[in-house]
Amino acid sequence: MAASDGLHIAPFRADGATYGTPTWIWSVVVVGRLFVRAWNGTRSRWYRAAMAQRAGRIIAAGETHEVEFSPGDPELNGRIDEAYRIKYARSPYLPPMVVSGPREATVEITPRKER
Repeated sequence: MAASDGLHIAPFRADGATYGTPTWIWSVVVVGRLFVRAWNGTRSRWYRAAMAQRAGRIIAAGETHEVEFSPGDPELNGRIDEAYRIKYARSPYLPPMVVSGPREATVEITPRKER
């Protein structure tokens, strides 16, 4: 997953049971933890759903994973920025991903715990 260019993220809709439309998004791994950022910052539809529902699924490296979403750790923002700079160095879309809007919409993705 860490080596792939991105993943598809699908937080639950407001009903807490229906998955939203999968959205392609960049991802990085920092200290063994998976992070994503919303290009449109906290206004992003998938970001708002992820923060409201805190669960959904991702599709990465050809596999579907049930996951939980939580706000990114602000203490790691510098390291997350650097991971984006390294992984996506050749992309013209990189600069907007390491500024305040997307930084504020950093999400950590973890495997969903059994309930």
